[in-house]
Amino acid sequence: MESTVHPFSELFAQLGLPDDEASIRRFIAEHAPLPDDMRLEEAPFWTPAQSRLLREERLEDADWIVVIDQLNVALHAHPQS
Repeated sequence: MESTVHPFSELFAQLGLPDDEASIRRFIAEHAPLPDDMRLEEAPFWTPAQSRLLREERLEDADWIVVIDQLNVALHAHPQS
């Protein structure tokens, strides 16, 4: 079975967020870095529905897991000085 790889823009659309490149970059810049011990879906800026979607997709190891992991890394990254 072949898995589907989704781009960031599709994940942002699934989350009901603006999904153009500039909006995605702005979202990450505004919300990063998350504390190292905070799971992505526990971040305070998600709505309950967004948090649930992220949690369920991670638990199901669904097609979305690759892009969710990429978002997790991006939001946990510390800006380089």
